[in-house]
Amino acid sequence: MTKLNWYIFMQIFKSCTLIFFIFISIAWLTQISRLFTIMNNLQIEFYRIISLSTYIIPNLANITLPFILIFGLLLTFIKLDKDKEIITIYSLGLSLKQITKPLLLTSVFFVIFYLLLNFFLSPLIYEKYKKKEFELRNIININNINYSNFLELNNDLIVDFEKDGKFFKDIYINYKDESGDNIIYSKKGIIKTENNNYIFILSEGNKVNIKANEIENLEFENYKINFPNDSKKEYDNFDKNTDTIFKLLEKKDYKNISERIFDTLLLIIILIFFFIY
Repeated sequence: MTKLNWYIFMQIFKSCTLIFFIFISIAWLTQISRLFTIMNNLQIEFYRIISLSTYIIPNLANITLPFILIFGLLLTFIKLDKDKEIITIYSLGLSLKQITKPLLLTSVFFVIFYLLLNFFLSPLIYEKYKKKEFELRNIININNINYSNFLELNNDLIVDFEKDGKFFKDIYINYKDESGDNIIYSKKGIIKTENNNYIFILSEGNKVNIKANEIENLEFENYKINFPNDSKKEYDNFDKNTDTIFKLLEKKDYKNISERIFDTLLLIIILIFFFIY
């Protein structure tokens, strides 16, 4: 490559890098605000949420890369046109090959990078993100939670409450057992975790048991009930976006493979458009 070819390539690279950071920053801030909204209710530490959010950057790059390429190339040619550099190339007796060579090099780089990102890096790191998110969501300390919003502690137990300092009030419990569906409401109480059990010590409330053909209502001044802590669940991966090319081939998931190939073809079509025009 000549110095002029290299200069144009660097202009494309700088523009695409600028657009990359703009797009990724916007997408990352959107995702991290969502994570803060979800995780803050569970009182998960700030640094854990920031660390978790970094694992979604490759996936965000995978999604936004075609747009980064479009706007990066547009920005480059707008600059070349504004600074009259294209006219200068013609004035020097040079041809459009001075632009097409670096564009070809950019195309090869982007296609290889996108294939690597789409089929290997993004799924691999996104799987780590899903695992870490699962671990954080299942490390629940009720005494650290400010706002429950119908918290599902296990498959058969849902609780809701308001917290006033160290105390709980307006406690709602919905659980299922052999006798049927049960609903408990208490004006105040204490919730703690001991020996892998949730212990509810409640005051001034009602317990409703809903059976097949009857409803039983019990009023109480004081009531104590415990539930097993099933928060230590095993991670079950069902997200196809976490599958690398090797897993897809192993599963014979040719539909997913074809979708990702189509994404790459879309990127190539964008590059062909710039080559033609």
